[in-house]
Parts: sequence; C-alpha cells; structure tokens
Amino acid sequence: MNPTLESISQLKQQMESSVIGQQHMVDTLLVALLTNGNVLLEGLPGTAKTRSIKSLASALQVDLGRVQFTPDLLPSDVTGTEVYQDVDGKPTLTFQPGPVFNNLLLADEINRSPAKVQAALLEAMEERQITVAGKTYQLPDLFMVLATQNPVEQEGTYPLPEAQMDRFIMKINLDYPDADAEEQIIKMVRSEEKPTTEKPTPIDPQCIFDAREQLREVHCSDAVLKYIVAIIVATRQPELYPDSPLSQWIGVGSSPRATIALDKCSRAMAWLNGKDFVDPDDVRKVVHGVLRHRLILSYDALAEGISSDCVIDEILSQVAVA
Repeated sequence: MNPTLESISQLKQQMESSVIGQQHMVDTLLVALLTNGNVLLEGLPGTAKTRSIKSLASALQVDLGRVQFTPDLLPSDVTGTEVYQDVDGKPTLTFQPGPVFNNLLLADEINRSPAKVQAALLEAMEERQITVAGKTYQLPDLFMVLATQNPVEQEGTYPLPEAQMDRFIMKINLDYPDADAEEQIIKMVRSEEKPTTEKPTPIDPQCIFDAREQLREVHCSDAVLKYIVAIIVATRQPELYPDSPLSQWIGVGSSPRATIALDKCSRAMAWLNGKDFVDPDDVRKVVHGVLRHRLILSYDALAEGISSDCVIDEILSQVAVA
C-alpha cells in the first residue's frame, strides 16, 4: 500500500473514532487539507464542528488557534499587531503575532463579526500571508482556516460576502446524527471520562505535503474535464437547459474558482479512494461541497424553499458525461 495513503487513512480513522455520525465531514476536511484549501462548516449546535477540528489538530500534533468572533472583535485580534516595547532604553515596535499564525485556525461563528474583521482573513486564506503596518509576514506551510457558523441564529449576525465565501474551497452542512450514532456518542463520551494512559500514534504532518505531491499525478481525462466545465457552465447559463427550472432558480452562477476547486477536490477524492485517475463519481461526491456556497439563488427559488443542494441535484440530472 502507498505509505502516504496509509498515513492519511490512519488520520481518517483517528478522526472518525472521535467524531461519530459525521463521516462526510471527516472526508471533506481531509479533501480540503490535501488541496490546501479552507472549509466553512455550517451546522446546528452540538454537531461536532469544533470537536472535528480539534481532533484533526490532535492527530497531526500541529498548532491550533481559535478565535471566537464577536461584534466587538478587531482585525488585529486575528492577525496580530505591533506592540510598543522599551528595548535598552529605545522605543521599539515589535510585531506580536495573532492566532492566525497557527497551522489550523478555528474561526468560530465567523458571521458574528462585521465585514472589517471577516476581511482580515482574506489575505491569509488566499495568499497564506498577513500584512500589518506595511510589512508582510508568511504563515506556516501547513495552514488551513476552518470557519463555523450557526444557521439558526440570525440576530446580530453579518452574512459573509460572496467574495469571501468564494475563498472557501468547500462548505459542509451538518445535521443531527441518527439514533444509532447518538448511542455511540454516549458510549464514546463515557469512555473519555475514564482516565487512560493510552494515546493514539501521532501522524507525521509531512504526509500531507507528500500527498499533495501525489495529487498532481492523478490523471483527469478530457471527458471528465469537460464534465466538470459543463457543470460550472450550467450554473452560469441555465438557459441551455430549457426543460429544467434552473433558469428560474439561479440568480448568479459560480466563478472560475469553482472550476479549479472542483478539479482539485475530485482528484483528492480519487486519491483517497486509492485511484490514480478521476471518474465522474469522484466529481459527484464533492460537487455539493464545492458549489453550495458559490450559488446565488433567485428570489423565486428562495420563496419556493429551494436550497442550493436541490439546484446542484438538478444540474447533475441535466448535465451528461461527455
């Protein structure tokens, strides 16, 4: 077996052992990590959003920073700021790094802070660097933003602008687990309350970089590439499918970032399944996570209760593999 894939499989097993009933979230986090992307988690309280991120950091033994976004948060609370210090009798400004200078950054309830704080993450998410007072500081090589938001509480929130939503390579929607998973959660919490000296074997973070190198070798045929492009074009030109309600549902389609993200995530999904080529099933497995936050629905769709996932399902039913 590929030793790098084996290490990633061990990482997946460790995460699934502490995050029960949310297997699709674990898969999506791994895909985003392998593609050097950022993830937006949206779910009801208690659906293991924070737990999943902590388990990922624990398994890799990497630094985890956490920011609780609130209305009074300042951009410097995220990026860091220059602090006045008296060094040998001389006044000096020294940069004090903020929580963004960690391998994993948990932006908890990111939609509770105004736009100026949300925008402080844009440069970090896209360029992996931070600029403060005209100076640029590089972030760690292994870096990912994992932002959460609560879909229920809307009072006192600031919806993320489309430009920032596009920076997340995937969005995960979480729901409550089923009855069987709920029983397993109770047993897991009980077992964690017992003192134990056994700790899982840490995973070398180098396996993430090795996996990223191998992703470049995953083959994507012209037919699959045309399938990916056709899906994105369907979001921009829904009138190409006159027998479908897509033109009434879609207000604004996806940007070229969506095409790039769908290609990357499809190759990552294929690699995680032990394949060296991408097939249409790999595309369909990741397309909802890639597109659901990149579609702006029309008023008619919102009035009818049509969700982004419903629109994506309709696109998949209309677009054929070349």
